[in-house]
Amino acid sequence: MLQTMRSSAKYIFWFILITFVGGFLLAETSGLLGRNVTASTAVVDVNGREVPYDVYARVVQAAEQQQSERLHRALTLDERKRVEDQAFDQMVTDILLEQEYRRRGITVTDDEIRQAARFNPPPQLLEAEELQTEGRFDPQKYQRFLSSPAARQQGLLVQLENYYRSEIPREKLFQQVAASVYLSDARLWSVYQDEHDSAQISFVAFRSERIADSAVTVNDSELRAYFDRHRSEFERPGRAAVSVLTVPRTVSAADSAATRARADSLRSAILSAPDPVAKFAEVAQQASADSVSGANGGSLGRGPRGRFVPAFETAANALRVGEVSQPVLTPFGYHLIRLDARSGDTLDLRHVLLRVQQSDSAAARTDRRADSLSSIAAAAETPTRFDSAAKVLGLPVVRATAIEGEPLTVGGRYVPSVSAWAFGGARPGESSELFDDENGYYLARLDTLVPGGEPKFEVVRDEVRAAVLREKKLQRLLPEARALAAAAAASSLEQAARARGLAVEQSRTFNRITPVPGVGQLNQAIGAAFSLPVGAVSAPIETPTGLYVIRVDRRVNADRTAFEAQKQTQRTQLTESLRQQRVRTFLENLRKDADIEDNRAEINAAARRAT
Repeated sequence: MLQTMRSSAKYIFWFILITFVGGFLLAETSGLLGRNVTASTAVVDVNGREVPYDVYARVVQAAEQQQSERLHRALTLDERKRVEDQAFDQMVTDILLEQEYRRRGITVTDDEIRQAARFNPPPQLLEAEELQTEGRFDPQKYQRFLSSPAARQQGLLVQLENYYRSEIPREKLFQQVAASVYLSDARLWSVYQDEHDSAQISFVAFRSERIADSAVTVNDSELRAYFDRHRSEFERPGRAAVSVLTVPRTVSAADSAATRARADSLRSAILSAPDPVAKFAEVAQQASADSVSGANGGSLGRGPRGRFVPAFETAANALRVGEVSQPVLTPFGYHLIRLDARSGDTLDLRHVLLRVQQSDSAAARTDRRADSLSSIAAAAETPTRFDSAAKVLGLPVVRATAIEGEPLTVGGRYVPSVSAWAFGGARPGESSELFDDENGYYLARLDTLVPGGEPKFEVVRDEVRAAVLREKKLQRLLPEARALAAAAAASSLEQAARARGLAVEQSRTFNRITPVPGVGQLNQAIGAAFSLPVGAVSAPIETPTGLYVIRVDRRVNADRTAFEAQKQTQRTQLTESLRQQRVRTFLENLRKDADIEDNRAEINAAARRAT
């Protein structure tokens, strides 16, 4: 068992390293990392506490290595950027929390650490198979492991101490923050009503589309006044216009047949093995292109129908428990599917995925075209080099818009690394290096870049104009809506609408929090449906989607007896949810009130200048 524990210690080490970065090492000051960027250059300053570059780089490198090992491949630039941002945010949060501990006088004793380590192991240890008996965490195995030479030799005890020295003060702080959360019976009843009161309405909608844009006059001063009042509503992430060239890894019918034959061979090996279950898990770990499930013996977990693409679903639902499917073709490749258990519509599944890939000769031809593309235009600073490469190789130029913080998709297909590259310091007109994935090679040119944040008025002028037009159109429709409401109060909604050539729509039954087709969600019209008397016709109600005159046709109030029967369960669940929300809000405010100087963009720019 100790030998097995040694193999798991590495995983535990990475977990603790990534989740606890508060105990930073002292910065070294030797070696240039870029022009004017040294190991001691501050990556971030948090209320006067600086994090030097070399400390930040070590944490990010460790996080990237952990993620790469988990995926069994190199990371794309998009993935590296996501990992970097997560590590950065964790660093900032840890510093802010340490400062808050000092401000509140929160400390941790050695005895608290010992007790926590003995009786409250980290989640990763609770889930470690080596510490389980019959699928459940075994405290005795854990205690034996803690006292074993392996735990000390692998440095686990030191890492556990670091973990709890960070985690215990965090728990104490969060308990203080959330201690005042209390839900009265009246509050619980109100929440229950939101979900279980129901209503149905008839309504006449006056939408801005009824009036042509040309019928409304808007001057520049109105647009600027609206923009000044609503600046924050126009904040957005950065946008980059890019041109993309693709050298696809085109597969043939012969490639598909070869992959199918390999899947047949693996299936035969599984079925002929003395232990087919263990053999399936072994094949998944060694051969599956789905590295995440493959690391878990191909397990896709338990879940209802509808989780997977139709071809996979159909094959999986036709299996008997313990049966392994014939090769199943989906857009991802060929699958071997095994049904471990079935309970109604809930299936416990495993799979092995084999991607359909090019033959060696076809792959070599693709690689040569990609090399030519790279030699002509990769990392070029002259925009025309990109156009020349497209012409020489006969590749179509595809134009797309990348959104900061999101991977680029073109025609519904993910294009790796381009988005992260575009927002990583590239200048308009530059071409990227050559990127690749299992579907092909990609080279991009940055055409234009619009930084994120609060935009200039000129950039969002059309959006501002649309918003002002909508407001003015609704104001123009207001007299007609008032006349309808008055006539409906004197006769009926249907008669008043018919006399004016308007349509009366009827909603389905809804509660206070679900969206209502044609009306919207959580707006003034929904609220009126639960406050007006049944049969009453409302005055015009303005919402973000239009003006509404409504009549409440039916309302059913929540059952108080049913509420009382579930009240304690509801209180427990809602209290925990509100405590978590209180902590999230506290952390958001802590960060918002802090003086945080993020120097990563300047450091990246300096590194680019140096190269």
